[in-house]
Amino acid sequence: MAVEHVDALIVGAGISGLGAAVHMQKMCPGKSFAITERRSNFGGTWDLFRYPGIRSDSDMYTLGFRFKPWTARKAIADAPSIMGYLKETIAEFGLDRHLRYDSHVQKAHWSSEDALWTVEGTQKGKPFKITCSMLFMCSGYYNYDQGYTPDFPGKDSFTGTIVHPQHWPDKLDYQGKKVIVIGSGATAVTLVPAMADTGAGHVTMLQRTPTYMVSRPAEDSFALGLRKILPARLAYAVTRWRNVLLQQFMFKLVRKRPEKSAERLIGMVRDLLPPGFDVEKHFTPPYKPWDQRLCLVPDSDFFKALSSGRASIETDHIERFTEKGILLKSGKELEADIIVTATGLNLQMLSGLEAYIDGERFNVADRILYKGAMFNDVPNLLMWFGYTNASWTLKADLTSEYACRLINHLDATGTKIAVPRLKGKQVELEPFVDFSSGYFQRAVGALPKQAKEAPWKLHQDYAKDIKNLRYGPLTDEAMCFEKPHKAATAAPLLEAAE
Repeated sequence: MAVEHVDALIVGAGISGLGAAVHMQKMCPGKSFAITERRSNFGGTWDLFRYPGIRSDSDMYTLGFRFKPWTARKAIADAPSIMGYLKETIAEFGLDRHLRYDSHVQKAHWSSEDALWTVEGTQKGKPFKITCSMLFMCSGYYNYDQGYTPDFPGKDSFTGTIVHPQHWPDKLDYQGKKVIVIGSGATAVTLVPAMADTGAGHVTMLQRTPTYMVSRPAEDSFALGLRKILPARLAYAVTRWRNVLLQQFMFKLVRKRPEKSAERLIGMVRDLLPPGFDVEKHFTPPYKPWDQRLCLVPDSDFFKALSSGRASIETDHIERFTEKGILLKSGKELEADIIVTATGLNLQMLSGLEAYIDGERFNVADRILYKGAMFNDVPNLLMWFGYTNASWTLKADLTSEYACRLINHLDATGTKIAVPRLKGKQVELEPFVDFSSGYFQRAVGALPKQAKEAPWKLHQDYAKDIKNLRYGPLTDEAMCFEKPHKAATAAPLLEAAE
């Protein structure tokens, strides 16, 4: 088997991977790279999910790339519009020639002596092998093969159709049908009005715990006004920064005054619903705002569906599935023809990659994050992970810039290896993210850790990350730039650092 070599191998052709490729072209001209994509199309999340109404839960002026203005009218965009934007990006920057679809990266072996990753996988069922100096893991953070569905008692007794949004059937007929959507997150809040507006007989959102929600217009009047008086790129940049600053200001304000913020958020929901609607029961979460991600409701569509009677909401626990639907703990039975389990994702770091460092298996759960992008004692590998309190692409763009800066620094210093090391330093560890959402809590044992202090701290702060990743010094007490060398003793596991 012929073994190809590239300077950087980008795994994943979603927003992160395509953005990384453009940054490579801009910041590291002349460097070779390839983009592997396990699926047969680009887009990642936006191509995988096909459920009705799928849309962004962040505005496209911050979810869009820094280098390519978002020009559509709607700031809260549907998946087809986002896919169109990504298709334009591929064409504009000539990424087609770098894309390799149906390529499943499965194993990676790092050699300190050669300063290379050897990556193995299959392309259209046939094995391939490629070496690279840098490995960019842009494959997201959840398992594409399987969404999360609890083991509901009596599930097999239900005679209707059960669907998970991650595996939506192409021809699911819900016209005139009674639908139950289990869940209270962004997917459920999107599905309920979308299905109610496109022919479902009635849609019931069944939630165990309420979620904080906030409504905003799908179109950004400030951005549309700027476009009339400023060049497109300048208008986009101004809008992007304005939205970033607003996001960060509101996040910090909510965290500083959680009780007042909760009261305000719930009050805003009350104003959007008919008098007498039980907001206390259905829209008052038992946690503080931003302990979980806020649900964005564009143009109040979810609340309009509830107000019209085309949709309803139940807050209760499931006793069991029945032949006709779902029996609740309260004794009430909900009838359904279709049950949608919008119950979340299964987290999976590095796309399930089986990786080895000089022959020793590398497990992300045993490692500490460095600047939110690398792992202790893991050379020349970066992971793209966005924000939980802002748009994913803000952090993805910064990670791409940082990765390119590392490549250029290696060239400038004549070194080949960039690896953050603890060097025996004892650090106080914290969970990967300070987030109570179920999908993070279920996977806590499989996630890397962070520390309380830089550079091992994962910031949820765009301004701090600009300082650290875009402009900060590449050399610090942890980052080591090395030449190829024979493998030393196996890298210490996380327990040793603790």
